[in-house]
Amino acid sequence: MSDLQKYNPEELMNKLISHEFPEVLEKYSENDLENHLAVYINELIDKDFNKLVNLLYRIDISEQKLKIALQNEDKTISSSKTIAKLIIERQIQKLEFRKKFSKKKIE
Repeated sequence: MSDLQKYNPEELMNKLISHEFPEVLEKYSENDLENHLAVYINELIDKDFNKLVNLLYRIDISEQKLKIALQNEDKTISSSKTIAKLIIERQIQKLEFRKKFSKKKIE
């Protein structure tokens, strides 16, 4: 069992949208994170779609960006993996913004 498997998918999602994201990103590859999150996202698609929509809103993934990504996705990749990739990309983008603007404050 990989170290990533010790987290249930919902717990991992919570870490990704919290201040713990940089540590999670350092420890695991983006591909491993995508695969693990895709399980949870698929569960949300099947059982609690409103929770998924709220989560995407909270992470700040626009409906437009989601729609484009799903329309253009490789048909061999599941929608849940595409959504997981969007979440990780958005969180990385936020992290980069924070680093960039925190350096400007120091200077």
